[in-house]
Amino acid sequence: MRSPSFRALVCILVGFLLLLLFTSSWFLPCQREQRVMVAKEKGRIYDSKQKEYTYSRDMPLIFIGGVPRSGTTLMRAMLDAHPDIRCGEETRIIPRLLGMRSQWYKSSKETTRLEEAGISPDVVNDAIAAFILEVIAKHGEAAPRLCNKDPFMLKSATYLGSMFPNSKYILMIRDGRAVVHSIITRKVTITGFDLRSYRQCLTRWNQAAEAMWEQCRAVGPLRCMPVWYERLVVHPETSMREILRFLDVPWNDTVLHHEEQIGKPGGISLSKTERSTDQVVKPVNVDALSKWVGVIPEADVADMAALAPMLKRLGYDPLANPPQYGEPDPIPSHEAKPGQRKLQKWSDTDEDVEVQYPNAVDAKHKSRGAR
Repeated sequence: MRSPSFRALVCILVGFLLLLLFTSSWFLPCQREQRVMVAKEKGRIYDSKQKEYTYSRDMPLIFIGGVPRSGTTLMRAMLDAHPDIRCGEETRIIPRLLGMRSQWYKSSKETTRLEEAGISPDVVNDAIAAFILEVIAKHGEAAPRLCNKDPFMLKSATYLGSMFPNSKYILMIRDGRAVVHSIITRKVTITGFDLRSYRQCLTRWNQAAEAMWEQCRAVGPLRCMPVWYERLVVHPETSMREILRFLDVPWNDTVLHHEEQIGKPGGISLSKTERSTDQVVKPVNVDALSKWVGVIPEADVADMAALAPMLKRLGYDPLANPPQYGEPDPIPSHEAKPGQRKLQKWSDTDEDVEVQYPNAVDAKHKSRGAR
């Protein structure tokens, strides 16, 4: 049975869509050009200093996604630390809206009903794009570059790309064994994942990872960049320089010290309801890279290559227990003297970033596009 809050959310979404559809469909079909122009009008938002920014479907939005527990929150926090970027918390309603649209068009009966009502795919797409854009633009402080992080958004990358032609995508990739261990031990509820079974969760991870990987490939390397979580925490500066170049954003070393921006005016805002919030308040660290080793049932470890073939496809060795990560790069510390570097470590972290970073992944990551 659906909860009252879920029903209320559905009512709000449907009401918003009907309002957009009503206002955009008021004129006759022969006036379609005018209707499209209205859908692409620029909106205006203002930061805390009342500086004006415009937003539209043509702006270079940034979308961050990946299987939950793959480092999407860390990625958005590091980007949020940049003065030109604002990501903000997970919206949660955007992927639900995309899911509703997907259900409409999976049913031939529902599709016929929409068509008979004069609601063409173009009208639906314009309404959904307007909803998504308003949520992204207005659920946080204004900034030159707007970003959205909802993990499962990347399952709809090609559809989003058709609505937002200048958008770019970051697909976070993490060893599936680490992801599943994190989901189970932290009791992260995800539809379709049985938290009592490593085997079942590994299979579901494989399906979700493959779907997003194929979406990233379809969007293409100029618009979608896979980011291996292991490489991000082991080589943070190198990784962030590549990511910012991909996004056409100038370098700023604040992205290496996101923890210093949390809770500050104009800084990083965190949600109390997101499971990763207690982890991203700490600096980038490598203290928990192999917590999953020795925990996954032996029978599942023995069948790992068959259970999760995406491990090998993404560059991980399904038989490595534990794998080799390499030596982490030092992160520049604000406490260090000029010319010196200091490695930051947190011995008391509970971050279950037990991701493996085999050499195969390191070599593959030199190419920015999914292949």
